[in-house]
Amino acid sequence: MTGKSKADMGPWVHTAGKWHGDAADKGVQTGADAKHYGMSALMAEPFNSEGKDLVLQYTVKHEQKIDCGGAYIKLAAKADQATFGGDTPYQIMFGPDICGGTRKTHVIFNYPAKDANLEMKKTVSPLSDQKSHLYTLVVRADATYEVFIDEVSKQSGKLEEGWDFLEPKEIKDPAQSKPADWVDTKKIPDPADVKPEGYDDIAEKIPDPEATKPEDWEDEDDGEWEPPTIANPEYKGPWKPTMIDNPDYKGPWVHPMVPNPDFKEDATLANRCVDCAMVGFELWQVKSGTIFDDIIVTDSLEEAKAFAQETFFAKKEGEAAMFDKIEEDRKAAEKAAKEAADAAKAAEKADEDEEAEDDSAHEEL
Repeated sequence: MTGKSKADMGPWVHTAGKWHGDAADKGVQTGADAKHYGMSALMAEPFNSEGKDLVLQYTVKHEQKIDCGGAYIKLAAKADQATFGGDTPYQIMFGPDICGGTRKTHVIFNYPAKDANLEMKKTVSPLSDQKSHLYTLVVRADATYEVFIDEVSKQSGKLEEGWDFLEPKEIKDPAQSKPADWVDTKKIPDPADVKPEGYDDIAEKIPDPEATKPEDWEDEDDGEWEPPTIANPEYKGPWKPTMIDNPDYKGPWVHPMVPNPDFKEDATLANRCVDCAMVGFELWQVKSGTIFDDIIVTDSLEEAKAFAQETFFAKKEGEAAMFDKIEEDRKAAEKAAKEAADAAKAAEKADEDEEAEDDSAHEEL
């Protein structure tokens, strides 16, 4: 993995996990906390999405109750697998990323025209429970996209609207600016409203009229008595004139728009995978335990769905049942341990009380 020492890199574990629907159906799991992870695999033949749909799909299971870590997959052209890492160019990055308040399903496309990796504008929240979930990205030949989680559509639309591939079609007219005499102040002070005479003489605090000098107050000893003060009900705060509608108000000034001379259509916008030959994971995880499985890259959503039925959905119910049983046993064991600890504590207290009674009886004798 580029730029990382062996000590920085975490091990991968080939396993079905602590709970599963098929013990023989294993994925790859991150195996050590606070480590970087890198793994890649060449596909049987490069995938080119020109003129056809692209479907990228895989499963993610966070057995560790993930608190901070990536779980996304990358599609890339053929590269040196020995140095595959964060510096390796990629064409698509897709999948969940969770760390503190950051919770998103990345859909990032490399766009050569801008020499940039572009993040999807809208946010798709990932799932972060401890069971497997199916993530599916579809980029269609008609330049539309769709993101599914467990085959439930979470976001869809046009590529040009979902990412900043293209320059805006219109821009603010550089030859226009707000006129100097444009009035956009909606309210003004009422010129007929005048501050009442003596308004500033009204005190904020006044002596409490109900206060009386204590009977034991001695002026010679205690000084001259002054009643406590209270808020003056006549005081209305600093005077402000009444605001009225401005008769000269023209409303907000709207900058005129003109066609953007830098705007260009891109007929190849849907071709987001050019000779993709490699899939890979390049991650950082604080707590390890994420399992990846059931990866497919295809031009057919129906094929991806059929593959999901053979893999993810075939294991889903069994995995859920096993997880629920493990959780039930864990909670029962915790309850039993707590009850045993409480009983031991109660017995210890009873012994202490008995010893105290024996000591008291001995002192009386």
